[in-house]
Amino acid sequence: MNVMHQKMTQKSLFMVVAAIVTANISLFYSSCSSSQQQRPATDESVVISRYAGRWYEIARLPMPFQKADEAAFAEYSSLPNGRLSVHNIAIRADGSLHDIHGYAEVLNPPENTKLSVHFRTWFAPFIPVPKEGNYWILYLDDNYQEAIVGTPNRKYLWILARTPKIPAYKLEDLLQRAGKLGFDESKMIFDPRIITKGMF
Repeated sequence: MNVMHQKMTQKSLFMVVAAIVTANISLFYSSCSSSQQQRPATDESVVISRYAGRWYEIARLPMPFQKADEAAFAEYSSLPNGRLSVHNIAIRADGSLHDIHGYAEVLNPPENTKLSVHFRTWFAPFIPVPKEGNYWILYLDDNYQEAIVGTPNRKYLWILARTPKIPAYKLEDLLQRAGKLGFDESKMIFDPRIITKGMF
């Protein structure tokens, strides 16, 4: 690796870290400043052991640390202490992967619908997480096959499924649900695998 390439790599890493830190700080202060704003309703209850497993990202609101042409999925595993291990994997347009590990802590047992997610990185201590959490399970179908997850301030939203793609009518239903919860579904970015397979 030559010096120029090394500097570019370090710069790219710094930009990614800065984007993540900025996004989380923004989320924290936005959450604090809008504490009186009505929060979106969550699902009634979640069985954490059933929620564990693989979830594919079908659609999401834009975020600074994930490009629009990247697909993503997450692996959740139940831990003995009641937490969930978190492993997020993003797939770049060229097929290469980048990932991040962390854990999620349930904040409202026994409903288990509000979680606080923390990532195991050197910059994690610099990223504030709101006391109310940053991962709310807003909707979960009875069979634990589709889910809507978002932040309480409605800045970020994810539509998740157990499979890489879902029927158009199911996606439309989930988008409508997100809209009724107060999220701007018109700004959603869809998994590029869905677009290329001509789903729309």
